[in-house]
Amino acid sequence: MRVLYLINHAGKAGTEKYVYNLVKAYREKKAECFFAYNEPGLLLEQMEEMGVPTWQVEMRSPFDRRAAKAIARFCEENQIDIIHTQYPRENYVAVLSKRYRPGTKVIYTCHLTLKTGFMWKVTNRLITRHDDAIISVCNNGKELLIGNGVPADKIRVIFNGLWPEEAIRRSTSTIREELGIGEDTFVAVTLARYHIAKGLPFLVDSVAKVDPALPFVCLIAGDGELFDEVKAQIQEKDLEKRVLQLGFRKDADNLLAGADVFINSAKCYEALSFAILEALGAGLPVIATNVGGNGDIVNKENDCGILVEYGDTDGMARAIETLAGDRALCERYGENGQKAVRNVFNLEIILDKIYAVYEEVLQASREKGR
Repeated sequence: MRVLYLINHAGKAGTEKYVYNLVKAYREKKAECFFAYNEPGLLLEQMEEMGVPTWQVEMRSPFDRRAAKAIARFCEENQIDIIHTQYPRENYVAVLSKRYRPGTKVIYTCHLTLKTGFMWKVTNRLITRHDDAIISVCNNGKELLIGNGVPADKIRVIFNGLWPEEAIRRSTSTIREELGIGEDTFVAVTLARYHIAKGLPFLVDSVAKVDPALPFVCLIAGDGELFDEVKAQIQEKDLEKRVLQLGFRKDADNLLAGADVFINSAKCYEALSFAILEALGAGLPVIATNVGGNGDIVNKENDCGILVEYGDTDGMARAIETLAGDRALCERYGENGQKAVRNVFNLEIILDKIYAVYEEVLQASREKGR
């Protein structure tokens, strides 16, 4: 089996981690893997380090016929069986490429929880019916895809996941010493880009409502276009000692190991957060907004944290206070979160499910050709 992984921007976010995991797992055991991209980034570097054949293709729009023809030629030259796409632009282009090489199968993983407008619904109805399979990483994503004009019978829900043996560890941390935080202080951490979708202004407003007598600090690790805006908000609310902006950090394990709770304050577009899964692996309870796929992680079945409605600053503040005052509850949520990583969000199980989709579309093709 030969698989071409196609993505517009080869950056460093959760989708890129998803592609990286697939290629790393399949390339020497189950499939010969190829990688194509439009805009370079960290994922390209990772592919090159693994020795995966890479190819740059300009995709100026979702309807770029020149790109579609180029992809068809590449697939013919390299005898590609499946193109696995990640976002609508490259998925549309890959589907269009089937006009020039009909034998190629296209599988689209949707990492978005986005309600589209009328025109996208129309084009989805025209284009996505030619996908051979569609994977949504969360249940909310599936619901939105159907509402956006995608055929329901094409969609499978397969969660994101982690390797339990890598994720479930509680390493020592230097972050409290680095920042001068005492052991009696309840520490929350969030790993997020400074983007409107991540809800960081909501998080700051919530921290402002946490009991001032509670020894508490919230660490924000990340960068992005709203960094200065959030900084001004923190200063305006006199929260410089309670909300610490750490900027982009490469030591996520260190931050998680030094924290008592992980917070996801997303406003929108959240599918199935790798950051939440990593926090569960580290044994942290989670407070998350009830958006996107967060409810697939934090729920009664997994019993690993507290869901709050986005915008409910009182609810977020009370959730922080509840966990800060109940170490036994934190421990229960932490243990259950690690159990969920082993049993529900186990990457080995998820990789088998995705590969089964590959085999299914190829088998369907063979049976159709008989």
